[in-house]
Amino acid sequence: MRSMWVAPPVLSLAVMLVAACGEKEEAQPSPPPPAVEVLSLEAQPVSNIVELPGRVEAVEMAEVRARVDGIVKERLYEEGTRVDAGEKLFQIDPRQMQAELNAAEAMLARARATARSAAQDVERYDGLVEKQAISEQEFDTAQARLRTAQADVAEAEAALEAVKLNLGYTSVESPISGVAGRAEVTVGALVKAGEATLMTSVEKLDPVYVNFSQASADLLALRADIASGELDLPDGSRVEVRLLLENGSEYPHPGYVDFLAMSIDESTGTVAARAQVPNPDRALLPGQFVRTKIYAGKRVDGLVVPQRSVIMTNSGASVMLVDKDDKAESREVSLGNMQNGNWVVQDGLEAGDRIIVEGWQDARPGEPVRPREAKESGEAEAE
Repeated sequence: MRSMWVAPPVLSLAVMLVAACGEKEEAQPSPPPPAVEVLSLEAQPVSNIVELPGRVEAVEMAEVRARVDGIVKERLYEEGTRVDAGEKLFQIDPRQMQAELNAAEAMLARARATARSAAQDVERYDGLVEKQAISEQEFDTAQARLRTAQADVAEAEAALEAVKLNLGYTSVESPISGVAGRAEVTVGALVKAGEATLMTSVEKLDPVYVNFSQASADLLALRADIASGELDLPDGSRVEVRLLLENGSEYPHPGYVDFLAMSIDESTGTVAARAQVPNPDRALLPGQFVRTKIYAGKRVDGLVVPQRSVIMTNSGASVMLVDKDDKAESREVSLGNMQNGNWVVQDGLEAGDRIIVEGWQDARPGEPVRPREAKESGEAEAE
């Protein structure tokens, strides 16, 4: 009975404590919207840079092949070094060609002697035929022998020139100036003109060509932008090309586009193009893979966004915006290349949009935020 008399006051006290806690929880205010920094986009001229994969190719490449039969007597150059046009690379044993030259000279001397004798006969017969000391037929025969002897002289002279050329071919020279490659034959090897034995190759590596191709649809879009005035491409100016190497570094010497095919490859649907790039240090080698950055004019009303404002996911790129009601909004964007730490926006944004550059991690789509204009870079650094 005593315990039953005490229980009601204890129960009342517990009820009062629970009620007090509920009042405290209801009194706590809701957290304020997250603060974010926004940047209002403004249209501005932006370089139109097209990135495409490319391959390096030598401007000139000559295969040095044997033009006479013979034994390689000596290699006269160092592999992998620069050679000048006309510089001797190999020496083929010239003794056989020298013997053929001596025989050709002898044949020419014989033909000339025969021609002189025939000319003297015609000169003598010319006076005798007038005196009717010889017949007209004998005079005609003498003239025919002279013409035959003169033809033999011309044939012997041509044969001598051919032998002289073959003797000169025993000294294998570089046809162009460039870098000589590895020797494909060794001293003592037999080379043959009929098989055109490859002896080495010479490549001109300064400047070099970079071959690349662009999809025909992209080329049509580029021409449409030029026609509509969205893309400003100065007339008569060279289209600049810069290269990105395989390690991600930028090649220091810019080049320019020097060729664009007037037909489309049916198998790939692309248009072939080529750039010429200086290579004074021989840093670019034939066959090397590079990425080309083609500076194809400027977009008059381009948009750029800071790199830190772009959210990259597996599904693509997006940014957080602040709408007119100061609520966060997520929007997917199509990005171009990066310039000076900013992404070039191709589609998804318009001038006047307010994008969140700081604090987008705390913003939720459809929920309010507290926007403030982002500071200029100079003011932020000073602060």
